[in-house]
Formats: sequence, C-alpha cells, structure tokens
Amino acid sequence: MKILICISNVPDTTTKIKFADNKSFDTTGVQWIINPWDELALTRALELKETTGDTVEKISVVNVGLIDAEPTIRKALAIGADDAFRIDAEPKDAFFVASQLAEFLKKESYDIIMCGIESSDYNGSLVGGMLSELLDMPSISSVSALNIEGGNVKINREIDGGSETLTSELPFIAIVQKGIAIDPRIPSMRGIMMARKKPLNVVEAVESEALTEYVSYEMPPPKAACKMVDAENVKELIDLLHNEAKVI
Repeated sequence: MKILICISNVPDTTTKIKFADNKSFDTTGVQWIINPWDELALTRALELKETTGDTVEKISVVNVGLIDAEPTIRKALAIGADDAFRIDAEPKDAFFVASQLAEFLKKESYDIIMCGIESSDYNGSLVGGMLSELLDMPSISSVSALNIEGGNVKINREIDGGSETLTSELPFIAIVQKGIAIDPRIPSMRGIMMARKKPLNVVEAVESEALTEYVSYEMPPPKAACKMVDAENVKELIDLLHNEAKVI
C-alpha cells in the first residue's frame, strides 16, 4: 500500500502579515511551514507504517510550488516521508492546485491520498473535493481517524451530533481534520541528515487556468477597546450587545 500526502507551504501562524500596496503578499521575513492539517496527515501515515508491519510500503509527499517551497518539503522528508515531488508552479488558486495534482496522479499510483481539510493561509477547504472530482475518485471528508485493519481501511468522521464509522475501497482521498493525529512529528537530527539523501523530484507543471483573481488585500479592522459593564447593570449590557455589537 502506498500513501501520498498533499502538503501546502504556508506562513507560520505567528507571522505578522504584511501586504505591498494591498495588492500582493509581502513575503519578507516570513517563516514558512507545512500546513498544520497536512503535517498531522503525514504524522498519521507514518504511524500506520510503523504499526501495520509491511502493509504500508511507501509514504510520499507532493507540493505545488516554486523552488522556495523546497525547505518545507525537505522538512516533510526529515519527519519521515520516503520521497517527495514538487510540481513546479506557483499555486495560484485551489482549482489550479487541484488540477496540477490530478494530472500528477494520473501518472502515479497511490492507494490512499491524504489532504488537509484546509490550508491555514486561505482556509478555502476546496482542494480535496476538487481533486476527487477531477480524478473521479471517491473521497471522504472531515476524517478524524484512519486505521488499517486486516488490509481494510476504517475511517471515523465527525458529523452533526456525533461521529460516523466507514470503510472504503482503494484508492480513495481522505480529507483530514483535527484529530487524525494528536501531535505532529518533530524532525530528529538523524531524520534531517537522511532527508538530504532522499529524492525530491521536480515535476513540470501542466497548462491550467486559475478560476479566481485576487483584486486587493486589506487587514481586518483593529479590535475595539474592551468595555466593562457592572454585573448588576443588565440593561446597559443588553443595550451594548444590541446597538453596538449587534449580536442580538
């Protein structure tokens, strides 16, 4: 069984975001990381490889990005992925990324394809579903647990008011969320050294159009000052919630 993890290269969540003339993202001084949901998916794949004997043969990662994404891809190799692929293109939007991944997967064979439910920069939650449609391959969303038992894949997913347990035929796409793994793996020194020798294959991008255009960016308005209301003054509290916060 072979597992592929689709990873995004995103800014660290502690990075202070800046824009150049509100038209482009200023990458100066930005620390780039593996998208947290993708990193948890990779962690779970590694756990499965370690606990299921020879069931999981290989774990690969793939990223749509330019050469500046390679340190992030190398981190995935240091964590434990066996090999990596970089599709040489700027990730313009969700459809563009999904179409590049789909063309790559038409030439490669994987049993389980794992995508994070969203990326921490644009939070679109689109790529996994689009990839499923483009490949005409079944997908399961909101996956919070994935196990391999007797060669069968058992999946848990969150639904309104509870959880659902499913099995799936292979191949399929698992769109994973929080819970798929508890804590992300941290690369060891040995893993970092081994990552230098692992293959990172650069794949030529295919012709594809982006379906969205970013016209401008703007920062959210600053938070208003905190107002203290006396615990006995319910009338004032209701007035503020109704007329200022407009939540009631």
